[in-house]
Amino acid sequence: MDIAKRVYDHQWKIDPIVRSLIDTDFYKLLMAQSVLRNKPDVNVTFQLINRAKDVPLARLVDEGELREQLDHVRGLRLSRGESTWLRGNMFYGKRAMFSPEFMEWFEGLRLPPYHLERKGDQYELTFEGKWPEVMMWEIPALAIVTELCSRAVLKRLGRFELQVLYARALTRLWEKIERLRQIDDLRLADFGTRRRHGFLWQDRCVQAMIEGLGEKFTGTSNCLIAMRREVEAIGTNAHELPMVYAALAETDEKLAQAPYKVLERWQKEHDGNLLIILPDTFGTEEFLQHAPDWLRHWTGIRIDSGDPAEGAEVAIRWWQQVGEDPREKLVIFSDGLDVDKIEELSRQFRGRVKVGFGWGTLLTNDFRGLVPGNALAPFSLVCKAIAANGRPTVKLSDNPNKAMGPRDEIARYKRVFGVGRKKPIEVIV
Repeated sequence: MDIAKRVYDHQWKIDPIVRSLIDTDFYKLLMAQSVLRNKPDVNVTFQLINRAKDVPLARLVDEGELREQLDHVRGLRLSRGESTWLRGNMFYGKRAMFSPEFMEWFEGLRLPPYHLERKGDQYELTFEGKWPEVMMWEIPALAIVTELCSRAVLKRLGRFELQVLYARALTRLWEKIERLRQIDDLRLADFGTRRRHGFLWQDRCVQAMIEGLGEKFTGTSNCLIAMRREVEAIGTNAHELPMVYAALAETDEKLAQAPYKVLERWQKEHDGNLLIILPDTFGTEEFLQHAPDWLRHWTGIRIDSGDPAEGAEVAIRWWQQVGEDPREKLVIFSDGLDVDKIEELSRQFRGRVKVGFGWGTLLTNDFRGLVPGNALAPFSLVCKAIAANGRPTVKLSDNPNKAMGPRDEIARYKRVFGVGRKKPIEVIV
């Protein structure tokens, strides 16, 4: 496909930003199934949060176009072919990953209403309702806003400029792949759905990885692309689960146990490679210090904030302390990665632990410096659960610049989880 021509001839009605309910990350479906089973009646509010305050979304993105794209998503339904794939495909070596009850729910799902309001140069975009339905807005909302920002810039470019732009971007992508293929024992997946340049570009990136990396490319988090390209759908769980469970805790004692309660239920539902600990929601070291003994048997840990090398060292020390061999464990790095960091971490931890990478925004949206004013540079945009049953959620993170929640609740969580001062790290994407 000639992406430049497709962009030049673009009309949203024939080329919507989100074209399927499974144009989302695999972990959202796994988490939705868990939530539907355990907490179906919890009311949750999600909100779009632009961490890059210098990016004026409301001046870049037309409100009418944004509403059209959001309304389009509300009209989507799971197709028969998509349902068949989810019901019958093998994920992580397991068939029937999704229960009949979940599939019946998903096949009847219509995303709930949204609230959109312009406030100065930013948009207030929120989603409120039952947790299983509302959580499915996260990835489409991020993909829509990010791609509308890209389209606003692309509209100003001529046919020849677009051809040159995508030729340069493809060359940059392939040069990265040529470097990555030199890494021994590389395990790398596409995690770039949420802040991608566009669906077509993400799909092209996956095709390039399939051809360029072969078995070193382990799959994609995007379910639609995984289905179409016949690669593994990759993902486990995210900060959303412990954040909401913690918000629902009625006492400090229950709050302290909430992150472990989440994983206890997850363990009952899954096994094998799905047993990956995400420990940084309320501080990695503090989480591992009080972790129950059964967690030492899990497959690995995902590092998603703070200094990645330091996080991996913390994990290795913990495994050694609890009598596990780190060389048999998996560390997955997934925060702000690009080729230089992937190479560096691969060298540092080779032979000490199994290493995997979830490569996100700088895989699927690296157009930095390719247009005047760096107008296509990616920025940090998230969509997070901010309240559960009317109570605010909190995320402490290993990077204070990623923390969220009311100030008094942040202070309370720090006290309950014993979290001290953390080193701030610049959030790029």
